[in-house]
Amino acid sequence: MTNTPKPKLRKPLSSHAPSNDDSVVHTEKPYKFVSFPPEGSRLERPAGHDKFDKNGLHGTLFLSLKVETSLHVSTGVVVPGNDIAARVSLIKTMVQGIDKHLVIQGSSLKGCIRSVYEAISRSCICKTKADFRKLPEGYGTECDIKKNRNQVCDACRIFGALNLQGFLEFNDVKCENIGFNTGFMPSLYRPRPEPGSAYFDARGKVAGRKFYYHTICAIEKGQNQGIAIQQAAREYTFTTQLQFKNIKPEELGTLFVVLGQDSNYPIALKVGGGKPIGMGTMTVEVSQARILQNFQDLRSHYSTYTPDNNHLLTGEALQTFIATQIKTAHSRFIQLPQLQQLAEVLRYPTDLEPPKDMY
Repeated sequence: MTNTPKPKLRKPLSSHAPSNDDSVVHTEKPYKFVSFPPEGSRLERPAGHDKFDKNGLHGTLFLSLKVETSLHVSTGVVVPGNDIAARVSLIKTMVQGIDKHLVIQGSSLKGCIRSVYEAISRSCICKTKADFRKLPEGYGTECDIKKNRNQVCDACRIFGALNLQGFLEFNDVKCENIGFNTGFMPSLYRPRPEPGSAYFDARGKVAGRKFYYHTICAIEKGQNQGIAIQQAAREYTFTTQLQFKNIKPEELGTLFVVLGQDSNYPIALKVGGGKPIGMGTMTVEVSQARILQNFQDLRSHYSTYTPDNNHLLTGEALQTFIATQIKTAHSRFIQLPQLQQLAEVLRYPTDLEPPKDMY
């Protein structure tokens, strides 16, 4: 009988530094670093919250997110399995509403989307434990509007920064399916950003922003080798709304690219835990959009007690609007080399197999 070789990722990937435990063997990890734009952060004055900008865009996006590989967004709480009708002794939980529908916290979705937005724009290195002396030239940590209100980077201007409320509002994301699946996640090792590792370049500076590849499925070790988790199974669908105000067309267009709406760069999101083993892949559909984009739209929307659908875009009108904003983003805002690097990692669908011998 011949031995069938274990499937591997078909692209060369970076590796963690070796563990101090010689009994642990680490193989290639399914991630890549997206480089920083050489020009550094783009610092400008953000829009204010005191009034609606008549030249800005305001409205709501209605999103549908489909689970492509098993999803777990942890609450950090472990409970007896019989507390949530799971046939295991202990289980790590997700948020679950009183109607038994799973919920993804809005903050989790925001963090996922922001990380991609930062990578393809000229944004600061917002959340990092790296020594500031190891950051590339032209980059700092999170912007602080108290220090200089005119010095706020691309991402911080709309997602928020120190002493600055963002212009995007993320609601919790509710599952349309009732119930959940029980999965088992193997033990995952911490990142190892020691000097000399793939996290730093030849000059000792931070190499880039780290993203995990999508794979065709997630791997599970099984009950005897993994941690029981409450999860959303493949094909589960979540819905939510995202409100925005006072943002520019190029900023909204970049958001559409991040949500996978650019046919030239069909990317998917990576949400929650278990990214190294293929978990958390979600594709996004923008089903509707309510757009207020001039003074007359704003006045009519806020001067009547009767809601109307005059500003609701669906179907072909919605796709035309999305395409227009994406085109504007490519011409004014998006960093093409970084988008191309990111699309290599987050492109979906994919034919990549998870590295099953990794743990």
